[in-house]
Amino acid sequence: MKKGELAYLAVPGSELTVRVTPKASRNAVSVDEDGHLKVSVTTVPEDGKATAAVVKLLAHALGVAKSDLTLVRGATSRDKVFRID
Repeated sequence: MKKGELAYLAVPGSELTVRVTPKASRNAVSVDEDGHLKVSVTTVPEDGKATAAVVKLLAHALGVAKSDLTLVRGATSRDKVFRID
């Protein structure tokens, strides 16, 4: 995915619900037909490594800095909610 390809979703103050798939075959960010964000990462879900990879990928896709994404809910869950600052 190109940098900033999902920039239209990067509205300051909004919350994004993301479904994460760890241990995937490749890193990818996609939007399904219902408009839900799906992020696949190759890292394993231990010690926050997968969440860190999700933040990096999501920030790249949204065209924002990693520090602009705040994890609101789902630190240890597949379903995560991020707020854009």
